[in-house]
Amino acid sequence: MTPTIPHDAGALLDAHLALIGTDIERWLALFTEDAVVEFPYARSLGVPERLEGIAAIRGYFAQTPKHFLGLAFTKVRRYLTTDPELAIAEVHGTATIAPTGKPYAQDYVFFVKARQGRISLYREYWDPLPGLEAFGGTRNLRRMVDAS
Repeated sequence: MTPTIPHDAGALLDAHLALIGTDIERWLALFTEDAVVEFPYARSLGVPERLEGIAAIRGYFAQTPKHFLGLAFTKVRRYLTTDPELAIAEVHGTATIAPTGKPYAQDYVFFVKARQGRISLYREYWDPLPGLEAFGGTRNLRRMVDAS
């Protein structure tokens, strides 16, 4: 059975928040085949700042539910736009990082652009320091990314 996919960017953003920590394959179904994922601050950590295409996105995020245990998003603040194909939100995320057992807390800003009812561009802004602390340093963080 093909999952039902929302058609506007706001609903796609909500589906992203619901699926990213639990079901990567259903989450990937939200994206176009040529989707782009960007992390503008990732360069400071030595991890990819841009993923192009569903295969690259799958490779990077495949292990997310195993590494970010209990990933939950709260304090969701959505910003309405006049464009149904653009969604912007501020979100607080929490999890336990499996390799270290440390708590992770992060404030994010998400931009989601939709095309024909799927995510074509997903941009995620976050502070690099909470990730470094929770993963126990740059080496552990890179090891996790490289293992994906």
